[in-house]
Amino acid sequence: MTRRRDPNSELDLFIPLLHDVPLKDQRETMERPFFSLQKRKRLKPIEYRSPDGDVWVKVEAMPAYGMATIWDADILIWAASALARMKAQGVNDLPRTLKTTTYDLLRAIKRDTGGKAYAELQAALQRLETTSIRTSLRAPTRRTEAQFGWLDGWTLEIDQNTGQPRGMTLTLSNWVYEGIVGDRSLLTMHGDYFLLTGGLERSLYRIARKHAGVQPEGWLCRLEILHTKTGSDSPSKEFNRMLRKVVERNQLPEYDLKLTTTQDGSPALFVVSRMAALEGAVTAELAVLNARDGLPAPAAKSPLKTRARRAVPANA
Repeated sequence: MTRRRDPNSELDLFIPLLHDVPLKDQRETMERPFFSLQKRKRLKPIEYRSPDGDVWVKVEAMPAYGMATIWDADILIWAASALARMKAQGVNDLPRTLKTTTYDLLRAIKRDTGGKAYAELQAALQRLETTSIRTSLRAPTRRTEAQFGWLDGWTLEIDQNTGQPRGMTLTLSNWVYEGIVGDRSLLTMHGDYFLLTGGLERSLYRIARKHAGVQPEGWLCRLEILHTKTGSDSPSKEFNRMLRKVVERNQLPEYDLKLTTTQDGSPALFVVSRMAALEGAVTAELAVLNARDGLPAPAAKSPLKTRARRAVPANA
């Protein structure tokens, strides 16, 4: 199974309140490998460079804690969603330090709230603080780079009577904070993303959301490039095997997956939005019916948006 049962069907969300607010994530981190896709400790660095050489990413782990995982990134999605909500409400001075409770945070990211979950949350915070990232993203020239961790710090308040965590704070690093509060820096994610249990599935959804979006023509990516974009440390043969299983299940939120080939015969993955494909099929059927009845064809979507979507290269 690719999705966990949601242990909290009715969420009492956290401070700041995010009930019924769409999930948000940073678009520039969604399409590139910033997190480990495995739950076991990863110490091997992630080293990524785009085919044109303009963008590179290097992620390194502290041996005591290991690299931040794609499940740890749920905490950053929570933070981005919280700040997006504040911004929509007209808050001028968005805080870099967010306050909540461990219980509310775990419920918000659809995790269990037992004792083990609190220990796992603390371990996730340690990995997010100690993982070191270097990248050329946001650099005006290739010679400029940034180095940061996901969090600058965090605190957990412990109940003196029970020994259980209560309140907590998260202080985002400047690089993360600036990426969240910038204009048009966030993308909306499907709420079922948190229920995906596989690291590769989570990575594929994030990449699909960034590249395929809602364009009806879908998005095609060579498996060789896709392998590097996920940051998977599995050999190519094993990566392709795992990918085939994900495609066979085809249970990503919003998107259909299909293995195919490019014009030169290279193996590739085709991704298309289910809603966009459905709308395209309905529009085509209406056009046939209207033509039969002598009526105008249904209006197409904005060509400006279509061109913008198509401008995203498959090898970025």
